[in-house]
Amino acid sequence: MHVDQPHHRRRERQPRTRRLLLPVFFGRIGHVSMIVPMAEKPVREVIHRGARFDFELVAATGRDGVTNRREVVRHPGAVVVLPLLPDGRIALIRNRRIAVEADLWELPAGTLEPGEDPARCAARELEEEAGYTAGRVRKIGAFYTTPGMTDELMRAYLATDLRQVGQRLEADEQIEVHILDRQEALNMIESGELMDAKSMLALLIAERRGLLTLGDAREDDR
Repeated sequence: MHVDQPHHRRRERQPRTRRLLLPVFFGRIGHVSMIVPMAEKPVREVIHRGARFDFELVAATGRDGVTNRREVVRHPGAVVVLPLLPDGRIALIRNRRIAVEADLWELPAGTLEPGEDPARCAARELEEEAGYTAGRVRKIGAFYTTPGMTDELMRAYLATDLRQVGQRLEADEQIEVHILDRQEALNMIESGELMDAKSMLALLIAERRGLLTLGDAREDDR
């Protein structure tokens, strides 16, 4: 017995809007966190151009249809570098920070110059602030520092095969170099003595991967 099937009107296929997925590297090298860009581009207005950073007023429409405005700092990117000596000790610095009116324990770090390669920036900051050159500088991670107010992307590097050459500080920098044991540096995170977030994260990434026991890291130049 033949049974007629109900006739369904064929729907026209609507073109799909493709959403670009951008790979950003966090945690283990090779692990990709997919970031989905906003569907609607926010309206950006520069309200101040500083010597190194721009300040913008950004307007974006929320899910409720209301336009929200936020002040955003546009940042060229930065690096933090973990100097690992041949005996497994770590070179930390005491850095005078005007913004918080305190001398902070940190790892050497700095902002990218226009067009500067991040790995070269890491090597430069290592020499300027800590007084060491490195035979090898390897990327171990990357992270956004404060995405609620800035687009600053911080790349973390491990520096090995170190040779002491002396600091090259700028006139307004007050930085002291201190050599600490691995466990001593990690204990400073738990005790709250080391409060600089980028330095804490770089140390914990390296410890998590076993790099502070003179292990090796896979290179990642992305």
